[in-house]
Order: sequence, then structure tokens, then C-alpha cells
Amino acid sequence: MDGVVRRRHLIGALPYALLAVLAVVSVAIRHAYDQSAAVELALCALAAVWMLCVYTLRPAWRTRPPVMAAFFTVLIAIMAVLVVRAPWFGFFTPAGYIYAFRVLPWPWRQAGVAAVAVVAGTAQAYALDMSTPGGLIMYTAVVVANIIPMCTYAWYARRNDQRNEERIRALDEAREANRRLEESLAENAALHERLVAQAREAGVHDERQRMAREIHDTLAQGFTGIISQLRAAEQAGDDPAGWRRHLAAATGLARESLSEARRSVDALRPEPLRTARLGEALESVAGRWSALHAIPVQVTTTGTTRPLLPEAEVALLRAAQEALTNVARHARASRVGVTLSYMEHEVALDVRDDGGGFDPARLAGGAGGFGLVAMRQRIEGLSGTLQVESEPGAGTGISARVPVAWEGSST
Repeated sequence: MDGVVRRRHLIGALPYALLAVLAVVSVAIRHAYDQSAAVELALCALAAVWMLCVYTLRPAWRTRPPVMAAFFTVLIAIMAVLVVRAPWFGFFTPAGYIYAFRVLPWPWRQAGVAAVAVVAGTAQAYALDMSTPGGLIMYTAVVVANIIPMCTYAWYARRNDQRNEERIRALDEAREANRRLEESLAENAALHERLVAQAREAGVHDERQRMAREIHDTLAQGFTGIISQLRAAEQAGDDPAGWRRHLAAATGLARESLSEARRSVDALRPEPLRTARLGEALESVAGRWSALHAIPVQVTTTGTTRPLLPEAEVALLRAAQEALTNVARHARASRVGVTLSYMEHEVALDVRDDGGGFDPARLAGGAGGFGLVAMRQRIEGLSGTLQVESEPGAGTGISARVPVAWEGSST
């Protein structure tokens, strides 16, 4: 930066140095020919004062095109008079080029450069006899030889300035884009933090819902079966064999419920699914339920049996357990049918009984208990559907359908 400033100061001082040198040269030459250099010295002083007062001491005026146009025009006129009187003042024309490039905007810069080139060519052709056609042609050739290269250089300098301006503009735009990107990243970071917090809250809520469903599907149902067996044991007081049978069934239910509770806390698959596929697990659950409640259950599997994703198997098994629990509590049924259907795009579970039924309109008002709500949440959480069909005296049917997402598939 210091080098650039120093170079600017040197260039700014060059016109004054040229004038001083040429003034001394004028005095020496005029004295040699016993002539007066007063006019040349006066014009040099006028040019120096003009440059000093209008340009050097008035930096603010340099951004005013009309003022700079007047400054350059007067300076060129003084320069032309000096060249006409003394051709060695052609060495002052570099100062004219300097001011043309500094003070004149495009395209007036080309006209200013051409004017300085004319003055320079006039000084170079001073010795020609311009009273003859040949002299005029030579003068014109000398002037054109000055104008063409200098105007060409001015044009290339303008192109270079434009490229520099474009680069500066591109850098400014890049800085602005980086600034906006930083703002966007900051906003995205804040949004990410909010989303993480919301996801954490949603995860806590989902986990609470999961635990509630698991507790209902394990402890609540197990306790219900245990209570039923203990009541049956009380009623079989005079029958030691029956009493022991019901007590053994209650003990087995307690052990199974405890095992299920532990696995639910660990978010593991239900015990029946640990060692068997869904159809076999349904037969196992239905068999134990039938033995406990003395109600025959027929389990049917249709379609091509394929392994489902664990989430779908758990949801359908829990739906079957809840449906059977509701049959034992409310239906007063004599038989139950459980059908598992493997179809091309979905898997369906249907549980139907021939019990007393009920009015489905009660479900629209929020009746039905947590079990049915948990069942619906599980199925709909897998983009499935749950339908309950019933009417008083005509039994009840529950149908759960889950879209196909075969275990190991990419869909």
C-alpha cells in the first residue's frame, strides 16, 4: 500500500518537474540565441498555478466531471501555445496523457488522449514545411502516428479497468453471498436446535405412549387373567384338582407377564415372537387364551407366509391380544375366529366373535377404553387402518390392516 501511495505522489509531481526542467531549457536556449524567454516562463507559471489550484490542492474537485473537463481543456490550450512557440515543450505532453487518464471519464478520455497526441505530433513535426502539400501530408502522418497507438492504449486500458471493476464487483458479491450464507447457517443452526428440542419432546411423548401400550398389553392383560384364575380357584374350593389347576394357570400368567414387562421396558419383541413367526405366535396366544377362558379359537392363515418387519408383527400381535382380551371381558362369546391374511400390498388381521356385540356409535364418543385406543395408535403409526364392526346381538369384528414392508426389503 505504501508503494502505491508513493508511486501516485511521484506521478503527481511529474508535471511540475517537467515544467521546471523545460523552463530552464527555454531560458538556456533563448539566451543562446540572445532572445527573451519571458513568454515561455509566464506560460509555464500559468500552467503550474492552474494545475496546483484546480487539481492538486482541490482533491474534491476531481470527482466533478465538468470542472475536470474545464481544467483539462485549459491545460491543453496552454500546452499547445507552448509547443507552437517552442517545440521542446513537446516533452511536457506526458503530463497531458497523465491528466487525460486521471480526470476524464469514458468516452471523453479518448478525445482528451487524441488532443494530447495532436499537440505531441505538432511538436515532433515542428521542422516540417507545412506550407507545401507534402509537408501537410507528413504532418498529418506524424499526428496520426501519435493518435492511433495512444488511443488504442487508452481503449485497452479501459477494457482492463472494466475487468478490474467486474472482479471487484464479483468479490463484493461473493462477500455478500458469504455473509448471507453465514446468516443462513446461523438461522439453520438455530432451527436445528429447535427441531432437535421438538424431536426430543416428541420422542419422550412417543416413548410414554409406547410404555403405556406395552404396560396395557402385558401387565394389565396378565393381571386380568390372573384375577380370573384366582376367582375361579376361589369358586373351586371343594375341588382340590380344579383349585390347583387354576392356581397353576395364575402362576404361569404371572411369570409370563413379568417376562413380557421386562422385555417391553427393553423395547424388545414380545415373547411369542422371539421364537416363532407371526402366525405361530398368534396360534400360541390364542391357544393359551382359549385354555384360560374355555372358549374355542380357530386361527387361520391365508396367502404366502413371509416375514414382516418387527414393528408390524408386534402391532398385529398386540392387536390380536387386545381383541381377545375384550372378547373375554365383554362379548360372552361361544367361539372366536382369528384370520391372518398375507396379501400383495398389505397384511390383514381379523378377529371375530359371536358374542353379544355393541353399538359402534359409542366409540365415536370416546368410549372403548385405552386398549382400543392403543391398538389404533399402533396400527395407524404404521400407516395402517383399524376398523371395528359390531351390532347388538350380532357379534363383533375387528380388522387391522398394515401396508406391506417385508423384512429385508428396501421399500
